[in-house]
Amino acid sequence: MPKYTITEAVSKTDINDFIKIPFAVYKDNPYWVPMLISESRKFFDKTKNPFFLHSEAKFFIVRCDGRPVARIAGIINNRHNKFNHEKTGFFGFFECPDDQGLAGELFDIAADYVKVAGLDTLRGPANYSSNDDWGWQVDNYDSFPVFQMPYNPPYYLKLAENHGFAKAKDLLAYYLDDSKGFPEKFIRVADLIRKKHSIEVRKIDMANFDRELQIVREIYNKAWSQNWGFVPMTEEEIMHTAADFKKIIDPEVVLFAFVNGRPAGFSLAMPDLNMVFRKMQGKLFPFGVFKFLWHTKIRNSINGIRILALGIVPEYLKSGIDAVFYVDTYNIGTAKGYHWVEMSWVLEDNVLMTRAAELMGAKPYKRYRLYDKKLI
Repeated sequence: MPKYTITEAVSKTDINDFIKIPFAVYKDNPYWVPMLISESRKFFDKTKNPFFLHSEAKFFIVRCDGRPVARIAGIINNRHNKFNHEKTGFFGFFECPDDQGLAGELFDIAADYVKVAGLDTLRGPANYSSNDDWGWQVDNYDSFPVFQMPYNPPYYLKLAENHGFAKAKDLLAYYLDDSKGFPEKFIRVADLIRKKHSIEVRKIDMANFDRELQIVREIYNKAWSQNWGFVPMTEEEIMHTAADFKKIIDPEVVLFAFVNGRPAGFSLAMPDLNMVFRKMQGKLFPFGVFKFLWHTKIRNSINGIRILALGIVPEYLKSGIDAVFYVDTYNIGTAKGYHWVEMSWVLEDNVLMTRAAELMGAKPYKRYRLYDKKLI
């Protein structure tokens, strides 16, 4: 039997080992796409990630004969519990071999950590919150994940369920390509909605980026406020995320909607950078940066996008502005050479979003699951 030791990852060496564990877990999996190691270091740095201004986490690492083989984080998200009136702790960043005993120990370590804080439920995977990666993939494992969507071995679900976790919520990813064109009926309806509500849609103004961020935050925290598991983003979190996104967004497919001059919604679509990241294997230097520039600036080899955020303020939620966004994103995107789009993620019980996606011909092609376990 292998001899495991489990310790908290605290030192710089520990965190580097923590970051690199997925490379061992997925070494024979052709579909996994690693996050850039340099970006991961910032993500786990408690002095740089603004999540740690209001919440906390502990990272645990498993070594077998000194070799890092598995990991988990216990997460106490104070803003989640305050906003949602819950006593929920989270586990995240779980990576593990197909070993039920070891997985159980990791789940228990995360549970013990959040129980000390008086929390009564363990939920996950959440890396760190609904504003980051959420859920484990349930199906369609033989396709690449798109930008900032998770990927995992199928056996993770078994490891959790055998340890007493039960489904809390499923998230859906919808897929649409340009092989059949956009439904004419949907376009006509969107045009009628645009005229009826005097909707003005414009692209993000990169020359006034800070001003645009304030509009995004205003819409974001209003639009998602009633969604299950939502956590409002702080000013620091918006600025931190935007600093990274500013370098990689395609301004043509980042759209704002206004009604009578007032912000009514925004849609954030991103090129599927995973198409490039999977060629880089987590390394920006020494050659990864050249691969990135070649595929994004010179060859322009990215042919798909992900709509990762689309929000409408409550007073216009049922006005159909989302339909206008979809039509404009499709028209702009196809003109730029984007031939497919993933809309993700969508709560399985978000009827307005799922119905709109299906009316435009999009298919739910991937499912992601969050689990809960009551703590005694």
